[in-house]
Amino acid sequence: MRVAVTGATGLIGRAVVRALGDRGDEVVVLTRDPDRARELLGRGIQSQRWPNPKGDPPPLAALEHTAGVIHLLGEPIDQRWTGEAKREIFDSRVLGTRCLASAIAGLPADRRPKRLVSQSAAGYYGARGSEPIDETAPRGGDFLARVTARWEQEASAISSELRVALPRTGVVLASGGGALAKMLPPFRLGIGGPVAGGRQYVPWIQLDDVVGGLLLCLDDERAVGPVNLTSPNPVTNAELSRALGRVLDRPAVLPIPGFALRSLYGEMASTVLTGQRVLPARLLELGYRFKYPDVEPALRQALSTS
Repeated sequence: MRVAVTGATGLIGRAVVRALGDRGDEVVVLTRDPDRARELLGRGIQSQRWPNPKGDPPPLAALEHTAGVIHLLGEPIDQRWTGEAKREIFDSRVLGTRCLASAIAGLPADRRPKRLVSQSAAGYYGARGSEPIDETAPRGGDFLARVTARWEQEASAISSELRVALPRTGVVLASGGGALAKMLPPFRLGIGGPVAGGRQYVPWIQLDDVVGGLLLCLDDERAVGPVNLTSPNPVTNAELSRALGRVLDRPAVLPIPGFALRSLYGEMASTVLTGQRVLPARLLELGYRFKYPDVEPALRQALSTS
């Protein structure tokens, strides 16, 4: 089938495009820079230029007669949250999704995609400590929770026109970027360890299972609304640190005080210092079988491909 993908040059997007191609789907990428997209994704990938996702509709030719759209576009969260950065985090998600959804809704029914998989985030739930939470939990009240709620609202605005799935992705374990890439340098030097005591839960998921979950949301007609993309076995920050130390054969005992993280990242540090014990209840109900349900094998696989 023909599938349109936004955010295709990011960590998750590259893996999704590769998986779609491997199973024989026709992929069309919406991107600001088609030349860069072809360089990263391969010359066989179709690309359509979308120069201003926050203000202009995407090219309709990329959306017409597609079976579905996987929408992964958004400014990275893992940066210091200056006022400008927070605006970009919000606008890239909320305005970008609004422009995409409006374009889809404006297409005639017989030329419109049949499904939209619009990425969301486990940040929807806010700081929840050790409380197990699934898709029925209410949203939190912090910055990321507010952003995520608006992000989902924009995608859900067209749920009467087509099926909309909202995969709430956790902390992705992959060597090519994200949280793990930032953890690796100190751990490889033997100076890594738990952050701020390490008791906070990490809603992690291995990259292959992110891709598997997204494709399930694309394919399964029962996938509607929020679907948590997190491992069924969340771990604490301390447990994640010990597992990474074992995989790297390095000590993982040097604690990182919370104030040090706050001085480096400011408000963004709250995403690491507070925990979420998120469970993938809906994904399991839909029959998804995790490739890497446990954190140590997930880390070993991620690092084997670095």
